[in-house]
Amino acid sequence: MIEKSQTWSESLLVYKDIRMLRILLLGAISGFPWVLIASSLSLWLKEEGLSRSTIGWAGLIFGVYAFNYLWAPIIDRVQIPFLTKKIGHRRGWIVLMQITILLSLIIWSFINPSENLALLISVGLIIAIASATQDITVDALRIEQINADEGKSMAAGAAMAVVGWWTGYKLGGVIALFTAEYFQNIGISNYWQTTFLVLGIVIILMNIGLMFVHEPIETDRQSKQKETDNLIKDKLGSTNFITNFIAYISGTIGGPIISFFKKNGFAIALGILGFVFLFKIGEAFLGRMSIVFYKEIGFSKGEIAIYSKTLGWITTVIFTLLGGIFAMRSGTIKTMFIAGGFMAATNLLFALLAWTGKSDLLFAIAVIADDISAAFATVAFVAFISLLVDRTYTATQYALLASIGTAGRTTLASSSGALVDWLNGDWGTFFIMTTVMVIPSLIFLWFIKDKIKISAK
Repeated sequence: MIEKSQTWSESLLVYKDIRMLRILLLGAISGFPWVLIASSLSLWLKEEGLSRSTIGWAGLIFGVYAFNYLWAPIIDRVQIPFLTKKIGHRRGWIVLMQITILLSLIIWSFINPSENLALLISVGLIIAIASATQDITVDALRIEQINADEGKSMAAGAAMAVVGWWTGYKLGGVIALFTAEYFQNIGISNYWQTTFLVLGIVIILMNIGLMFVHEPIETDRQSKQKETDNLIKDKLGSTNFITNFIAYISGTIGGPIISFFKKNGFAIALGILGFVFLFKIGEAFLGRMSIVFYKEIGFSKGEIAIYSKTLGWITTVIFTLLGGIFAMRSGTIKTMFIAGGFMAATNLLFALLAWTGKSDLLFAIAVIADDISAAFATVAFVAFISLLVDRTYTATQYALLASIGTAGRTTLASSSGALVDWLNGDWGTFFIMTTVMVIPSLIFLWFIKDKIKISAK
């Protein structure tokens, strides 16, 4: 924790570290694919005349983010032919996934949603899998930029990662929405398909930027993983191809899980997992349907881009950096309690907007308040799980915790469209329900707050 005598302006100096700029870029690379399978896909399907329920259930493709920990051990240990030797282990995986996303966008540019919805969603699933796989490596590379004993830098890095993610997501959304509207206005019938080709150029530019991100040479991780394999071999009592394979698989999959429960204790570990799963469910329900809500109450794509994307990005950047400092000074636990309460309160503004009708002023206030609360919550959340991971299993443990958090936001929130339909389009009641969804996670946090083993609470 930063000493009381240090001022906020002095605390800002931690962001001058060149590593923060690299983390910013990594965050942008991670956030950009969500533009494709969240807002862009949702609005594309909406303008093609598909129902709210269909749009909501299409969001099930986000479910892969909840399970990417299953193949995270592969990312920690398997090298990509040619790419690993040329640009490094972590960057090699990222580039491979970026190429997959780029090829998927090209395929999307040839698809008519009304005629080939199954194919469109299948390609969207491929983008989601590639993005979720990429996130494993991005998070590991981001954490490995900071030494394990640099608590302040870890909190600052978490803030920069969040700023980067929202930069990729918000500014990517601005590009997508304005480009789609421009192509629509000049008479291009397949304007969304053409827009995806433009977004493919952004993917290429991000890969160029990735080459400037330093990848630390790590040998200790591999040696410790081999130590775990050898311990398992000794338990098996013999050495041959089968026992070597069993030891490798057991060490790869079981090692990170055993390490997590051993460090925290079984009961506290379960409490941590419960909190992580529930923390941002209400925000996810709101976020999944927000762009549909904006469209239904009368906002154009351009207005959504200005208020929800551009204005939201500026707000997010400012308050994420402030949130990082707040987390450094007050601790991640206190920051999460404050952010959780703020998330619940801001959802009420959207209910008010639903009841009063289209209002530019209220829309701006709701977006700003929502982005402030999301910024504080995400910074604290990212710093929290970053401090929990064992550096021997960086990718796997972070992916496991992040996936559990994503599970709540994706699997449950996929029913958001059906919930609005069940409410007969009563958006006000829907947003009230998202407010209540925040409370269970804070109850979990209250019970584990004094027993969590991290360097700064």
